[in-house]
Amino acid sequence: MKEECLICMAPLEYLTEDVRMECAICHKTEMSKTRCINGHYVCNQCHLQGADRIWQVCMQETSVNPVEIVEKLMRLPDCHMHGPEHHIMVGSALLTAFKNAGGNIDLGAALSEMKNRGSKVPGGACGFWGACGAAISSGMFISVVTGSTPLKVREYGLSNLMTARSLNAIGEIGGARCCKRNSFLAIRQAVSFVKENFGIEMELDEIVCRFSPMNNQCIGKRCPFNRMNHRG
Repeated sequence: MKEECLICMAPLEYLTEDVRMECAICHKTEMSKTRCINGHYVCNQCHLQGADRIWQVCMQETSVNPVEIVEKLMRLPDCHMHGPEHHIMVGSALLTAFKNAGGNIDLGAALSEMKNRGSKVPGGACGFWGACGAAISSGMFISVVTGSTPLKVREYGLSNLMTARSLNAIGEIGGARCCKRNSFLAIRQAVSFVKENFGIEMELDEIVCRFSPMNNQCIGKRCPFNRMNHRG
């Protein structure tokens, strides 16, 4: 089933201005630009139900391939085709692969911090902020690994350079949205960035998307991960 609205599966619409909406799940009201054509709205907090399972999966993972890890997370029942859960999953998969490849971090604490930071980036940031949450998540990954703060020097620079590299890769392809495509692009950039700056090698195989049948806005052959670009 091609996902759009989590309540009725109808297509989403994006407004030009914020309006007050009531979440169809928890019934709290807040300002947003996003709803389905039938008027349903789901808040970020409800969209992120089940995010604790990301921590559980990653803590048991032994792979050094962040794409392999993020694909496992994408198959969790609480992960949708699009949504802010990807803003946690990208950084979590990278932290896990980094640790398994020899990175010196407390993985449990790092994953908890990644959830805390990633959950604050709302859905739709890619189109409304000009900064995709998957790219921001890759920068958060570097920030967590290095212990960056607004007052650090090298750590501050590396974190922002990581986000910039991911955003550049995402921006070069353009829209429409695809949380899966942007997650893969950000992770691919992060693997090479970590090797260059930390000397730690995570694995990265050829990426072939398995999610396009679920995406009403799939861009087809314009996507570097589309099956049509990997035949033979």
